[in-house]
Amino acid sequence: MSTQTPASQPLQPSQPSSQLVAGVVLAGGRSVRFGGEKASAVLAGKPLVMWAAQRLQGSCAAVAINARPGTEAEAIAQAAGLAVLHDAAGDAAGPLAGVKAGLAWAEGLGAGALAVSPCDAPLLPHDLFVRLIAAAGAGAAMAETSDGRQPLCAVWPISALPTVTEALTAGAHPPTWRVLESVGARRVHFDRADAFANLNTRADLAAIAERVARGEVDLGER
Repeated sequence: MSTQTPASQPLQPSQPSSQLVAGVVLAGGRSVRFGGEKASAVLAGKPLVMWAAQRLQGSCAAVAINARPGTEAEAIAQAAGLAVLHDAAGDAAGPLAGVKAGLAWAEGLGAGALAVSPCDAPLLPHDLFVRLIAAAGAGAAMAETSDGRQPLCAVWPISALPTVTEALTAGAHPPTWRVLESVGARRVHFDRADAFANLNTRADLAAIAERVARGEVDLGER
């Protein structure tokens, strides 16, 4: 389900709905290794979840945050006027549950596709979703690097909703990449594997913050 914010209203497109893309940030994880909510951790004066949301906003007609009820991520999203999507009751915890919630929300908006981003990878390439959306066309696409598939950086067609729903039946949660491949996702190669690194610990966050402070990383250009 989602809270009703302005971002939850049907889109008023100037192009066919089949070409409209909505976006969702996956921020529903429990961040056990991080020792607190990763999504709300601040980097360069902004919560990680908002870095992810603003990257999506560069390519998407509307953006939502998939978060657990009562979390800081939910409060940050609501303060920013973004829709908040909760996993459906009975779905196994994991990214596919967030994808399912995002697809259902995007379908209600009249979008044709959903772009998905993790909340904890602030160095993602600036052209990530431009390239994924172009490669997906009317289908699906996911990023890959020399480290392998990056299934949390992907574009899903709204038509994949029944497939994702079926994959989550009876508490199952298959690998996200496997479900993407089952709907014919194209792989889009990105040269810099380090740009997809997740911040799993406070030390990871501190290291990135130091690089930003030294001018080695410009978050606005990625």
